[in-house]
Amino acid sequence: MIPSILPTYSRAPLEFVKGEGSWLLTADGRRFLDLGAGIAVNALGHAHPALVKALTDQAEKLWHVSNLYQIPQQQALADRLVEHTFGDTVFFTNSGTESCELAVKMVRKYWYEKGDPERIEIVTFAGSFHGRSTAAIAAAGSEKMTKGFGPLMPGFTHLPWGDHDALRAAVTDRTAAILIEPVQGEGGIRPLPDQCLKGLRDLCDETGALLVLDEVQCGMGRTGKLFAHEWAGITPDIMMVAKGIGGGFPLGAVLATEDAASGMTAGTHGSTYGGNPLACAVGCAVMDHVADPGFLSQVNRVAGQLRQGLEGLVAAHPDVFEEVRGTGLMLGIKCKAPNADVVKAGYDNAVITVPAADNVIRLLPPLTLSADEAAEALSRLDKAAAQVGAA
Repeated sequence: MIPSILPTYSRAPLEFVKGEGSWLLTADGRRFLDLGAGIAVNALGHAHPALVKALTDQAEKLWHVSNLYQIPQQQALADRLVEHTFGDTVFFTNSGTESCELAVKMVRKYWYEKGDPERIEIVTFAGSFHGRSTAAIAAAGSEKMTKGFGPLMPGFTHLPWGDHDALRAAVTDRTAAILIEPVQGEGGIRPLPDQCLKGLRDLCDETGALLVLDEVQCGMGRTGKLFAHEWAGITPDIMMVAKGIGGGFPLGAVLATEDAASGMTAGTHGSTYGGNPLACAVGCAVMDHVADPGFLSQVNRVAGQLRQGLEGLVAAHPDVFEEVRGTGLMLGIKCKAPNADVVKAGYDNAVITVPAADNVIRLLPPLTLSADEAAEALSRLDKAAAQVGAA
């Protein structure tokens, strides 16, 4: 008999009843150090006082009115995002998947309005993950994501990761856009080198293609800057955001330049819930922290400590670990042992990590992780690795 919850997840035998900062508690009182943060969602940890206050204050006033009316909290958050980014305009969604859908529509409407409706091809890359909708899985293109769900949306060119010759051959003056994650998350924590991101920007400028960045997982302070592309000193034309922007409350966004968004006029897109007062009140509170240079400096300090410790763990457990990847507090360890075994051993030692492709475990802790908590994380991961190595 099928369970009441559709069985699309292979869930761990863990049930948490409370969260406090970087910690999760089970009903029987066990405390787990959370290095997953809900897959990079809980940017300020669990039950952060500022987010709790923002949510409860707004909940006592107004929850939902729809986008048929002005929403002051939405306007405030859009203004903050425009102030701190390349974007001239913002559309709010409920998830990264919805952000991908709009980004694809925005690209194609852009060229339609420019009088070139056949210019629809979007270049994407192996190992990418842009969501679970039909457009998003067509963009990623992997068999794991697409098998059984055809026919797929056409108009995507899939290239190998890091193949510059293939990229140069594929991108022409007929290409509509390039869509890429500055740091692949689900693909195994693979950062795109700064020079490559600069090269993509130059290639788009040369051919007229739009540059679309998926910063759903790597954005909102995760890499030590507000958005990962800032490290390369470039700006996209369109950017997908979600996860950390709501600090645990469902919220996403698409940011765009005025030119890139020029085709999206009244009636071309919509959302019943997107940008509702509750979500945007919380989003404003998140921005109060992650847009603060002092906060980001602390993220980088703790990230440096954690990275150094992880390099030591790789050296100490060469039969279990192979290398450390990533940047900021978006880190991965490529494993020699099956990554599922390492994740399971982490559970046994009350530390949570997240599996990814290429036999990697992801470390995506709250950005509020303290130096002492980073040290405790390393101690627990060391015990987990010893357990796997002894098995």
